[in-house]
This record gives sequence, structure tokens and C-alpha cells, in this order.
Amino acid sequence: MKNVLVTGSTGFIGSHLLPTLHQHNCQITAAIRQKFEFPASLSIKAIQVGKIDDMTDWQEALLGIDTVIHLAGRAHILHETISNPEAAFIKVNTKGTINLVKQSLKAGVKHFIFVSSIHAMAAESDNILNENSPCHPDSPYGRSKLQAEQALIQLAKDSDMTWTIIRPTLVYGLGNRANMERLMKLIKRGLPLPFGAIKNCRSFVFVGNLVAAIITCLDHPNAANQIFLISDNQAVSTPQLIRLIAQQIQQPCQLLPVPNTLLRFLGYLGDRVESITGKNLPFNSYNIDRLLGSLAVDSSYIQKTLDWQPPFTLEQGLAQTIQPEN
Repeated sequence: MKNVLVTGSTGFIGSHLLPTLHQHNCQITAAIRQKFEFPASLSIKAIQVGKIDDMTDWQEALLGIDTVIHLAGRAHILHETISNPEAAFIKVNTKGTINLVKQSLKAGVKHFIFVSSIHAMAAESDNILNENSPCHPDSPYGRSKLQAEQALIQLAKDSDMTWTIIRPTLVYGLGNRANMERLMKLIKRGLPLPFGAIKNCRSFVFVGNLVAAIITCLDHPNAANQIFLISDNQAVSTPQLIRLIAQQIQQPCQLLPVPNTLLRFLGYLGDRVESITGKNLPFNSYNIDRLLGSLAVDSSYIQKTLDWQPPFTLEQGLAQTIQPEN
């Protein structure tokens, strides 16, 4: 039986991971920021550690722990209001991770699994990314994640603690369907959508597939000191994704071939309206860029190295994400 510490245990990914760890006969310690009641059936030992940064005391949470699964971090925020977001991301995602790694080494942890992000490599790319692709993060969030990865590798280099870094693509599932929600609302209006000419390519990962990959990394000896890119193994364009969502909600959908230049102009107009009204619109530059941009990955390396396959297809993941609430 493995003794596992999970950070970010009350978050989206953590809420899906904990029941699976319990089914896997793991003894779970959950690090929490503030008091939280887990289901009694999961037999979770909850340790309140407060906010995560370079001052967090992990001593109690790390007692008797074999494996750390580090999910916690400062998430990417669309409309940042703080004056120095770079420093805020580094404080939590980089320095907070470094602090946890150092204390894990002192506590004799054997394996450190860090769930990072594809943004450690890029937010967009016209090339299909794999584990050997160069990392060029172009956001404070992505840079903070890459710096945390690099620090983990360096700190663990001359120790007995192995590490695994997982870089998931955009994670979706029940409890986190914000991007799907926006598209669903547009589809449900029944109006033609101007996305028919988009020829991009994006990878996604269903939370059930990500959890399955984490569990495999927990057990498989070949996961030691490896970086893995995780996806549903099926990249799609924005029009393809919209049609798949429309099928799940049983809504007809017409896509008009509007040129990308006009869509970008629409995003610019949305930005202007937002700056005047203070309201968030579905059509702004950020959302348009996400609809037009590409970020696809080749996740075959984890499949070959760990003899692993994502248990859910994209269609199955969308069904489990959308249908329970429709």
C-alpha cells in the first residue's frame, strides 16, 4: 500500500483523482488550504497547510509519505487584476513547488509526481509538440511551471527520489467545462456560427484520462525521471469540436466560412466593448485566439514507455462532461 500526499486535493483534478487512489488501495493524505470535509468512505487524512508558497510548512503532511502528487498551483487567470502577475505565479507555482520538493527530499519521499502544464512549452504552436520539442512558454503561468519543472529535476538529481513530470493539454470533464460551456451556449442559440473556415488543430485531455495516466505513473517503474505529454490521443479543429458538442446536446449547428481576419476584428471590437462596459464578452481577442490557434501534441511516448492507452476517447469524454448536466 502506497502512502500518497496529494496537493490541490479539493480542486477539479484532485476531486477526480482521490476516489481513484482510494480504489487503488492507497493511503491518502490530502493537503488543504482551509478546513474541508472529504467523504468518509475515502478514509482521507486531511492536513491543513494554508496557502502554498516558499514558506509553507509541509512537515506534518509529509510524515510517512512515499509519493507526492503535486496538483496545486496558481491557475491561469483570464482577466488579471494584480499589478505583477509574473511574481504571483512564481511565488506559488515555482517557489511553492521548490519548497515542497526540498521538504519532500528531507522527509525521504521516494517519488514526486508533478502535474505541470503544456503551457510550460507553449500556449500555441503550429507544430505538433512532443517531449523533445523546445520549451518557449509565452505567459507568466507557463514560465512559472517550466521553472518549477527545472528546479525539481535539479534538486532531485543527486538524491534517491525519482520524479515524473506530466504536462496535460487543456483538461476538461464534469466540474470544469468552462470552454465547452461557452461553445454550448453559442450552439444552443440556434444561430449560424462564423467558425466554418477555421483550420486549426488542438489536443484536449479528459480528466478521466489524466487520472488514469497519474495512476499508471504511480506504479510503473519506467515512469521514473520522465516527462510525459498527456492528451486524448485525438486532435481536432474548432469546427470539429463544435460539431461533436452539438451532437452531444442534440442541437443542429450551421457553421459559416468567415475569414480569420474578420474573426480577429470581431475580437478587437469585443475588447473595446469590454473596456467601456466592464463586462466579459464571448467574443474578445483572447477567446478568438483560442478558437483560431493550434496546440496539438503527440502523446505516443507515454504509451510506448508505460504501455498505456487513454481509456476514454474524446467523444466519450465529451459525453461524460456534457450529458450529466443536460
